[in-house]
Amino acid sequence: MTLNKIYPCIWFDNQAEEASQFYCSVFGESEILGKNSLVITLVINGQKFICLNGGPYFQINPSISFYTICETKDELVGAWNKLSEKGKVMMPLDKYDWSKLYGWVEDRYGVSWQLTLGRITELGQKITPALMFAGKLFGRAEEAIHYYISVMKNSSISNIYRYPDMEEPLKGKVVHSRFTLLGQKFIAMDSHQIHGVSFNEALSLTISCEDQNEIDYYWGKLIEGGEEGQCGWLKDKFSVSWQIVPSILSELMKEPEKSNRVTAAFMKMNKLDIKKLKEA
Repeated sequence: MTLNKIYPCIWFDNQAEEASQFYCSVFGESEILGKNSLVITLVINGQKFICLNGGPYFQINPSISFYTICETKDELVGAWNKLSEKGKVMMPLDKYDWSKLYGWVEDRYGVSWQLTLGRITELGQKITPALMFAGKLFGRAEEAIHYYISVMKNSSISNIYRYPDMEEPLKGKVVHSRFTLLGQKFIAMDSHQIHGVSFNEALSLTISCEDQNEIDYYWGKLIEGGEEGQCGWLKDKFSVSWQIVPSILSELMKEPEKSNRVTAAFMKMNKLDIKKLKEA
């Protein structure tokens, strides 16, 4: 199985395993690849997710949602019914100009899903992270897209659609865009609605790095204008949270005794040091 080099990490209030089991019940071709008391590794239709038992410190919000293509009405309605149970409907399941059937829902854990009827071949993947630039970040979606494209290899812009014939504040802003970073598809949009939400650590994007040079490169680029966090976390200049981690980390965490030492080591780090993690 080929997994994404960039994958989302969702911060739960000690509900990671429960949520992972729930998502496996919602989507076909889903499985839990590994788990421990802190982290659950989940794959849904080829999209890797990390579900983290982080505690009550950060709250998930719709600034990052998951645009999900369903190829049949039955599949879409079935997923919608499960995701909306005990959740919150943000846009009703209905016909829209851009889709014969579409709906935006926040599930019982606060994770947002945009479900649409279509063909996976349109995007090349079933689930696509969608970034919403709202509040103080409204109007910066296109700037962010070009910035990420400049940083990431194997990256390109598929399209940028702007609001047509609109007056301010929408004039020229991004209504929908699609782009690729390190082979992973993304969507971005501007929203002038008063959502009261912004990017935070509750939903971060993880870059899996093969060596220290890659860690140093992505850390150095994405930290420009942003701020450092602990354990390989950082916020870029748009407040999007990233984790820059070595691909070997999951192997180092497999043995319980080794895992404790590795955890103790990276808890003291900002940017991760592969050599020190291996020596732990």
